[in-house]
Amino acid sequence: IEEFGAKMQEAVLPKNEDDFGCDAVMEIRSGTGGEEACLFCGELMDAYEKTSKGMGWKFEILSTAKTDLGGIKEAAVAINSSGGGGGGYGGFEDDKAAGPPLGPYGYFKFESGVHRVQRVPVNDVRIHTSAASVAVLPAPGDSGANADLLPSSELRIETMRASGAGGQHVNTTDSAVRITHIPTGITAAIQDERSQHKNKAKAMKLISARVRDKVLADEAKERGDAKNALLGGGDRSERIRTYNYPQDRITDHRCKESEFGISKMLAGGTNEDGVVGAFSPFLRDMERKELLAALEEEERRNSRPEPKGKKKRK
Repeated sequence: IEEFGAKMQEAVLPKNEDDFGCDAVMEIRSGTGGEEACLFCGELMDAYEKTSKGMGWKFEILSTAKTDLGGIKEAAVAINSSGGGGGGYGGFEDDKAAGPPLGPYGYFKFESGVHRVQRVPVNDVRIHTSAASVAVLPAPGDSGANADLLPSSELRIETMRASGAGGQHVNTTDSAVRITHIPTGITAAIQDERSQHKNKAKAMKLISARVRDKVLADEAKERGDAKNALLGGGDRSERIRTYNYPQDRITDHRCKESEFGISKMLAGGTNEDGVVGAFSPFLRDMERKELLAALEEEERRNSRPEPKGKKKRK
């Protein structure tokens, strides 16, 4: 009976279609903490890659900027379902009432925010605090809808020679590509591949996700939508999680849950063994409760009687 009630409750809640039918573009950047923050960025990215592959999804690196010690200053990746966009994910279902399986965006979206790490670097004896920021964006499909979002007349595409390490082709081939969306000024630059064609394709994926994210944010702002207090305001500068190595503990500050065994969780991949799956069910449950509370509040407002003593106009 409880399971049936949960399913009925789930059926009446508004759905974000991107949760079930959308791939994801993830951007990871190092924050405060210098080289230690870059190393942590690399560890987070490795964890997300293991999780994606464990789900049977493709993890494609769009661009990376690495340090000499192997850390990552910033990176952009695309996480694609085997179905290639709409449905057929064979994805993650965090409980029996959750409805359709989640796609890449729905599964990873709660990773957006600032991840703080506290640990002792190998070259020091004191605990250092570092941070990495993660942004998870819904990726537009490869259909005509993408062309409507980014008409070629609104794009400025530039080619240039790649910079930095990479071999002889860096100085001889105009393989790097930068695409600018003229109306918003949003840009995406890719130079990781030797092929200009491949760099352009990756840059298109990245700028499509960035522009679509801005369009959705602007639409929500016009509607007056506001994130609830429990899950936070949705600002990607909010601290969402702390990785405390001396205590071997990960705490999510939104759902107030803690898990122990940082190395195991970063290597765990899917389900509750991994850092994403451990907290996702709690966060999705919070999201459902807040959607339900919003519906109840709207129903109360609509059912309020007219004030007594108010005379009708003739």
